Amino acid sequence: MLALSILAALVALGAITLGNSLKIVKQYERGVVYRLGRVNAEPRPPGMTAVVPFVDKLEKVNLQIVTMPIPAQEGITRDNVTVRVDAVIYFKVVDPRKAVVDVEDYQLAVGQVAQTSLRSIIGQSELDDLLTNRERLNQGLAIMIDSPAVDWGVHIDRVEIKDVALPETMKRSMSRQAEAERERRSRVIIADGELQASNKLAKASEAMAHTPSALQLRLLQTIVEVAAERNSTLVLPFPVELLRFLENNTPAAPPTTEAGAKSTTEAGVTPTTDTPAEAADRSGSDTTSSTPADLDAIVQAMSESLKLTGLMPEQERVTSDMPEQERITSDSAARSDSADQEEHLGHA
Repeated sequence: MLALSILAALVALGAITLGNSLKIVKQYERGVVYRLGRVNAEPRPPGMTAVVPFVDKLEKVNLQIVTMPIPAQEGITRDNVTVRVDAVIYFKVVDPRKAVVDVEDYQLAVGQVAQTSLRSIIGQSELDDLLTNRERLNQGLAIMIDSPAVDWGVHIDRVEIKDVALPETMKRSMSRQAEAERERRSRVIIADGELQASNKLAKASEAMAHTPSALQLRLLQTIVEVAAERNSTLVLPFPVELLRFLENNTPAAPPTTEAGAKSTTEAGVTPTTDTPAEAADRSGSDTTSSTPADLDAIVQAMSESLKLTGLMPEQERVTSDMPEQERITSDSAARSDSADQEEHLGHA
């Protein structure tokens, strides 16, 4: 009976010892064995491995890529702007023996180095670099963290800056700057369009100058476009030459009574006293004598302008080309004919 008890105890002790001596290492792990406190061999590969009970101690090291967020760090950039920057770091263990022997806690060590390196990057960079050149800053940050991590058996895979928090005043300033830049671009585009339009108009004017009929066609097209809108107002061009002729040939203001009397006295002519009827007849005759000359000048200018624009009919051109004396005679004959017709109608 006693022998059976001893046998059972030995079997149980053997089972416990066997259970403590057999260890399982996963595929993404490596096992570092301490024998009496010393690392005596290379890390154990994945699978089942045996250790000496109560003598060896197996410590498993994860070789997967670890994702560690870096807390937001507040700093002042090189151009004296206060910002808060947070990032994320990806790393993995490449030497399990160094990771468990050379550093107490490699994850804590990598996190602290990442924070200090991020602060250094903030102080060495400008605000525009933090906002636009993040790829270059990420590479520089990864190099700064990887330098001490190599001695710990850790490889920094990559580092990414996630967000850059700016003060509200800086955000408003940047928005105003962006708005001003957009306004500048719009003005440049508008000016460029005006320049191109002016060049095209200059070429069009040269073409019309060589072909006068093109100007008439353009005028007719403009009239059609204006009339298409059902407007009650129709705009027609007026010859500028006629306006200039009228301005140059406008009669001067008549002299005042005192100036006329003075000029008459100086000339040695005795002023005559006329009755109101005689004065009216004299003024009427002066007006009659001066009016045909002004009308003839206006008609001649209009005929010249119409001949220049090509709108004057052939019959009117012949009349306008008549000598002045013949045109006055024809005008007087026309007026006498109209007066006879009015008298005849009055008798009727």
